[in-house]
Amino acid sequence: MPPSRARTTTTALALLLLATTGTACTAVEHASTPASHAAPPPPAARQVKPLQLPLDAYASTVTETHLVEDAQDVLMSRCMNGLGMEWQALPRVAARDIEPPNLGRYGADEADALQYGYHPRPDPPSVVRRNRAWDEREALPAEVQRAAYGASGKGGCLKEARHQLVGDTAPPDYHAFNQLTGTALKASRRAPEVRDVLRRWHTCVAKAGFDYPEPMAAAVNERWKTPDPTPAERATARADVACQHSAKVVKVWSAAESRIQRRLIEQNADRLDGAKARKDRWLAAARRVLSHEGDAHHPRHLSDH
Repeated sequence: MPPSRARTTTTALALLLLATTGTACTAVEHASTPASHAAPPPPAARQVKPLQLPLDAYASTVTETHLVEDAQDVLMSRCMNGLGMEWQALPRVAARDIEPPNLGRYGADEADALQYGYHPRPDPPSVVRRNRAWDEREALPAEVQRAAYGASGKGGCLKEARHQLVGDTAPPDYHAFNQLTGTALKASRRAPEVRDVLRRWHTCVAKAGFDYPEPMAAAVNERWKTPDPTPAERATARADVACQHSAKVVKVWSAAESRIQRRLIEQNADRLDGAKARKDRWLAAARRVLSHEGDAHHPRHLSDH
């Protein structure tokens, strides 16, 4: 089996937060459309500056994940060609098609919610092409799968490519990041200023005819599990993001979480620095491979050069 493609963790974090704060089951609507005195919707354009949090430095962005995948593809192609087999590289994803980090971390994204409600934005063409290529790899003939991945899914040309890429350096371990980012999100929810801003948000959506304790509860309502956004979903999302905008939910919550994340980084410096050093070594090696992609020579152990 080929390696798993990257997935976003925002929804999982939101569900974890709701489960631990006991707010997931308290959301009900008193109306299916916002009242006339609801706050006006914010601009539909996505913010130019993405939301950055201190712990982001210790994770891999989607762009960085693609960088490593693309470098491995170059090396795997050479290995597979040496076995007399073709290897189709994954199509590249356009930079404009990559979602910014922490999208929807504190609730629905403003730009997307106005058009799609709480449904995810449809994948853009370059993402669709890359996902289709992953699906095609899962359907490769058994002989090709074994050559590419070995019996374990971690052997074959994949193992050889990774060894050429970084020698014996283990893949990046994001356990510390995943643990700490969840801890920071839950802790920030309890910060006095965040509680205050969520009360303001709740009062705002109540005036629009809805009763949700916080934006995440509105976003994960079971009612929205429909093939397409419903009128009620879009109405809820419009009121939600308008109230997020007026109550400054993202600004206040991200500032509180940033403060907590910086403290966690100080407390876990050795653990995080070790993980980041490993990640940086993989990225540096991947960049070297891609910069020499047209080189006719077989790659050395590029982590040593």
